[in-house]
Amino acid sequence: MTEKYDAIVIGAGHAGCEAALALARLSLKTAIFTVSVDSIAMMPCNPNVGGTSKGHLVREIDALGGEMGKNIDRTFIQSKMLNQSKGPAVHSLRAQADKKEYSYAMRKVLEETENLSIKQGEITEFIVEKGEIRGVRSYTGNVYECQAVVLCTGTYLNARCITGETSVYTGPNGLQAATHLTDSLEKLGISVRRFKTGTPARIDGRTIDYSKMEPQYGDEKIVPFSFTNKAEDLEREQVKCWLTYTNVETHQVIRDNLDRSPLYSGYIKGTGPRYCPSIEDKVVRFADKNRHQVFIEPEGNYTNEMYVGGMSSSLPEDVQEKMYRSVPGLENARIVRNAYAIEYDCIDSLELLPTLELKKVKGLYSAGQANGSSGYEEAAAQGLVAGINAARKCLGQEPIIIDRSQGYVGVLIDDLVTKGTNEPYRMMTSRAEYRLLLRQDNADERLTKLGYEIGLIPEERYQHFVEKYEQIEKEIERVKNTFVGNTEEVQKLLDEYNSTRLVSGISLAELIRRPELNYDCLASIDEERPDLSEEVREEVNINLKYEGYIKRQQKQVEQFHKLEKKKIPADIDYEDVKSLRLEAIQKLSDIRPESVGQAARISGVSPSDISVLTVYLEQYNRKQVR
Repeated sequence: MTEKYDAIVIGAGHAGCEAALALARLSLKTAIFTVSVDSIAMMPCNPNVGGTSKGHLVREIDALGGEMGKNIDRTFIQSKMLNQSKGPAVHSLRAQADKKEYSYAMRKVLEETENLSIKQGEITEFIVEKGEIRGVRSYTGNVYECQAVVLCTGTYLNARCITGETSVYTGPNGLQAATHLTDSLEKLGISVRRFKTGTPARIDGRTIDYSKMEPQYGDEKIVPFSFTNKAEDLEREQVKCWLTYTNVETHQVIRDNLDRSPLYSGYIKGTGPRYCPSIEDKVVRFADKNRHQVFIEPEGNYTNEMYVGGMSSSLPEDVQEKMYRSVPGLENARIVRNAYAIEYDCIDSLELLPTLELKKVKGLYSAGQANGSSGYEEAAAQGLVAGINAARKCLGQEPIIIDRSQGYVGVLIDDLVTKGTNEPYRMMTSRAEYRLLLRQDNADERLTKLGYEIGLIPEERYQHFVEKYEQIEKEIERVKNTFVGNTEEVQKLLDEYNSTRLVSGISLAELIRRPELNYDCLASIDEERPDLSEEVREEVNINLKYEGYIKRQQKQVEQFHKLEKKKIPADIDYEDVKSLRLEAIQKLSDIRPESVGQAARISGVSPSDISVLTVYLEQYNRKQVR
């Protein structure tokens, strides 16, 4: 039996959902395959969306027209803005999700989307002719012809779940693993790696003594993930989370049983995430620390299951019970689901173009943990970009590449395809060199116009966006040209905020730049102040306070763009570039960077190599002109 589609998405996790929605919303007839329809947008690990740097990704997904931000706004049970004591560049929104509701709500969106068909089944083979994708074949032998495929298999490829000496060849939560597709990838000459991640136990909330823990509350003022939502529309009763700590006894239980840990016995072969280590890793790597944070987080409104954040493990079941019960508040805890590690196959991300298309197979794209990343947010961001570019391929349009100066999405993808990763890649604010420009509050300013041009942002939303930034620009100009003198009213306000009194007149903009003052606190001395929304006022305040720093980063971006504009011919033979070091020749030949800027970010390519390459390209281009 043969069916025809424009595009096929393999996997219905966070990457697959965004990829399929982008394709279908751009009018491509699309089918999304999953091993279980009940696992659509499943959260097999932490029950939250966002967090440091990850919150930036979710807001960028929304600005481009993706769904994750809207879905977590529908289904969150606690919302919190992190890092508020620091500068706006690292403010990050994080929301606790009702896991089941999140999955159900996303499934409903998929089911109600035109051009999109959901199919339960395992894809086992890519059908490729002359280096181009022609379709896929299912386990039952059905053929699905198409022009583009997006691989979003998450942690399911040859997955193996491990607890102590016991291992089961399944995907997360005991779901069926995808055991055939790796062979098809390797037959196409695509390099495959073995990575590992893990998840902590889930505990019956009725058996927890919360009096020994510190309550963690959500914010009173809700900040939406989606720019389409208003804070007042999202107000709801929020759940509490709880903070406790491991102790010397916990660490001793772990040390006494390290020989039974598959991580240290050699039973686990895959490489785990450095920035999200298991509790065994923490105890070994940070031996000087007597305690580690443990967050107790509800899995949802309609379950007693509590997620034990910070204590992922692959220790045997009996050791887990001793370990968890040594933590204050968990002395009588009953484990509902044991912690486990999961090993899985993924591709070498250096096999990808910046569009997330495989270099060796035209029309085959890959996104999410299949590319060696970790996290729901990183997966969704890649899925959206892969879906957009797969759609544009089908429609005969130029691909979209988001660069490092445009968004965390660009940093994420550029790091994967240029630097590669030897461990599950996690997004962090420190990876973004232009992070003051890439704030979570201005994701719409950076990416909504692009989302509109792509076709994922509707006209009404785009016009609202245009009006918002016209208001911001107009208000910044007004504040810069509005002056106040050393009147008694002004001096009294300055005294109230412990700010230096005025000797002569000064603009409101200059006052806003003072660390102890802000746009809103000057309302009483600003007679012509217009009635503006909170999000507009926030942007005015940030842009004025950090104007000098922002301009400095904008100059850095200009230099960055100069190198990005210096394109490298696809057919260049790096062996012909005299004076290039051997390592640089090998790395450049393998990765095939598209620009000098990308070449400069490759590990093992030095500044002197870039100088040599630049001179060579100038000579090469002159010859082409002749």
